[in-house]
Amino acid sequence: MELALAPETLARWQFGITTVYHFLFVPLTISLAALTAGLQTAWVRTEKEKYLRATKFWGKLFLINIAMGVVTGIVQEFQFGMNWSDYSRFVGDIFGAPLAFEALIAFFFESTFIGLWIFGWDKLPKKIHLACIWMVSIGTILSAYFILAANSWMQHPVGYKIDKARGRAELTDFWAVLTQNTALSQAFHTLSAAFLTGGAFMVGIAAYHLARKKHIREMKTSLRVGLVTVAIAGLLTAVSGDTLGKVMFKQQPMKMASAEALWDGQKPAPFSIFAYGDVEKGHNTVAIEIPGLLSFLADDNFTSYVPGINDVNKAEQQKFGPGDYRPNIPVAFWGFRWMIGFGMASFAIGLAGLWLTRKKFLLPQHLRVGEDEVPHLVLFKNKALSTKLSPWYWRIATWTLAFPLIANSWGWIFTETGRQPWAVYGVLQTRDAVSPGVSQGEVLTSMIVFTSLYAILAVIEVKLLTKYVKAGPPELTEADLNPPTKIGGDTRDADKPMAFSY
Repeated sequence: MELALAPETLARWQFGITTVYHFLFVPLTISLAALTAGLQTAWVRTEKEKYLRATKFWGKLFLINIAMGVVTGIVQEFQFGMNWSDYSRFVGDIFGAPLAFEALIAFFFESTFIGLWIFGWDKLPKKIHLACIWMVSIGTILSAYFILAANSWMQHPVGYKIDKARGRAELTDFWAVLTQNTALSQAFHTLSAAFLTGGAFMVGIAAYHLARKKHIREMKTSLRVGLVTVAIAGLLTAVSGDTLGKVMFKQQPMKMASAEALWDGQKPAPFSIFAYGDVEKGHNTVAIEIPGLLSFLADDNFTSYVPGINDVNKAEQQKFGPGDYRPNIPVAFWGFRWMIGFGMASFAIGLAGLWLTRKKFLLPQHLRVGEDEVPHLVLFKNKALSTKLSPWYWRIATWTLAFPLIANSWGWIFTETGRQPWAVYGVLQTRDAVSPGVSQGEVLTSMIVFTSLYAILAVIEVKLLTKYVKAGPPELTEADLNPPTKIGGDTRDADKPMAFSY
């Protein structure tokens, strides 16, 4: 029982819970900002009302999401002082640099322009107002990159030296931290997955409305935008995942071997579809494998040698001293598969949706069903086929909303747990990063408080999103359709209170 309630274990659980919860909002924030900007751009260029209504609808959901993301993200910063003070003391000089850039450049950049966008609908010319939401989108991407650069340094530390006299790591090359291949490949993969998430979110909600034959013009457009986004982002996620896997193979061979439950090195190495074994004895009892595929994924060669868990563990014992350098194998193995499975399921649904809606899609028509003529949304040209398949299509399209969120969560869990027992790979072990003066009771108390608070916030978030999703796109006012042509709007309205977009 003492081991289960050790401060290190509790601190890891707390950080894991808060991080995974926060990361539900991050991909949606990044993608919805850009997708909303794209829809507003379409309105500015075409002046079609459906684009403006769609912009206001998705922009409202974006604002709810980013507000919750900011609230939950603040907690992450505090935990470095609460539960991980030895980590902060040892590597704060390096880890804090990209986080400082994220706060000083990206976050303030993002928050300034989001304020202008929220309150500037009737105060700013539409092109300047449009530029504000694009600046917000750029800010979210910059924010994500700086944070991913910090995390990538934990995965593959570069640009530093150890000051033995002071007992801490010191930054020597900030540019190397920002531009190393780990940061670049991880950012590529994370941003691709973010747009897969936003596209699926848009598809799911659009399908919900279209199945009920509501807001057809706006939701038809949103569905198409979402499907295209899912298809492109899904392809990029697969490509970037392959790139990141090759980087991982070179930098963290233990994580690669754990992801495949490959206990002993093989040439060629198989890709494991399913495996069950004995972790203590270090072997699989049951394994369903594709020969040579892991070698190709790791090294672009179907005959390359891939070291196994036992091989890497022995090598790290010789390099770093006695100990068990294996992560939680079942979590790494299944987390890797759930990440890929749910992510690629979204991609497949996106491709299927594009094919099904390629001709005359979603046209409201009246079809004869038995003795009655009923309204129906034609998915594609063959009306009979559309009548049979469209209910299934709407249901599956709505389900896909959650798939990337699940994939993102397991991808993050795999990334972080697969690095264990290292907080900073090869430099600082997790057991040495915990705050030494924090007791089990203190960590347990804060974990319960944060988890309970996040559960309440989850209820609030779901209720807010559900309320505004069901309401659909708002009705447009004269001010919406005729924005000012100069900054500040009509001077006759100077004494009016500032209008909030929603």
